[in-house]
Amino acid sequence: MRRLLTLGALAVLIGLATWWWSGGFDRLAFWAAGQQRQFQNGIAAALRGARAGEAGAVLTLLMACFAYGLAHAAGPGHGKVLIGGYGLARGVSHAKLAAIALAASLGQAVTAVLLVYSGVLLFDLGRETLIGVTEDIMAPVSYAAIVLVGGWLVWRGLRHMRPAKIADHSYQGNGETCASCGHAHGPTLQQVEQASTPREVLALIAGIAVRPCTGALFVLIITWQMGIGGLGIGGAFAMALGTAAITVAVGLGAGTLRGGLLAGVVDSPRAAQIAAAVELLAGTVVILLAGGLLLRAL
Repeated sequence: MRRLLTLGALAVLIGLATWWWSGGFDRLAFWAAGQQRQFQNGIAAALRGARAGEAGAVLTLLMACFAYGLAHAAGPGHGKVLIGGYGLARGVSHAKLAAIALAASLGQAVTAVLLVYSGVLLFDLGRETLIGVTEDIMAPVSYAAIVLVGGWLVWRGLRHMRPAKIADHSYQGNGETCASCGHAHGPTLQQVEQASTPREVLALIAGIAVRPCTGALFVLIITWQMGIGGLGIGGAFAMALGTAAITVAVGLGAGTLRGGLLAGVVDSPRAAQIAAAVELLAGTVVILLAGGLLLRAL
């Protein structure tokens, strides 16, 4: 049964790679962009209704913002690469992955609110300038931070793949220690999958949260100009919950995929090295995808 899980996970991994190679992710991004335009029209209509005091306009606005967040998160960015890569690389519980993804998405809303209100109140900046700051400065910083995290995952994977040189002989036995010399010839699977540190989690969240959603900026600026800024803040957080739904799903899927890949080798003396290879693969994917976004943003 465990081997079937591993074979199934490998099939999923190959399928995702094939879909990416054939341009499937580009088609998804194009579809998401079209959906975003439709939801933007809905948001604009709901804003006019809210300003006029129409019944149900506030709920309509929040639902439209949530839907926009869902569609927007289906496109490039918004931390899916990092959360997915981290879930694939590390033995983190699903609850912790979900909490990290949620905190990162809400952090983007916080960044959007701080950027807009500091910009308009302290520096009298306009919409185009604020969006320019986001796209020209904050987006590249976010992508660069994600590339660095990918490099860190690669470094961890390489370090754990190298067996320790304790004795001049091959590993013998089925446990964590060698039956011949009584020592471990490398890190155990539990050591490779050790719990992440608070500093590591904060770095993941900050790398995503530093880039606010442009849709949230739009809603915040428009509502501030219309004199209903509180509603705009609510809309920004509704968008964040929408993006969180997609990011959480990606993280949980990646964690489940990791579990399937390692299910068939958990009792192998090479389990730790195989887990490290998965971490190396995940880090490489993060570097490639985030690096591509960084080059496109520069």
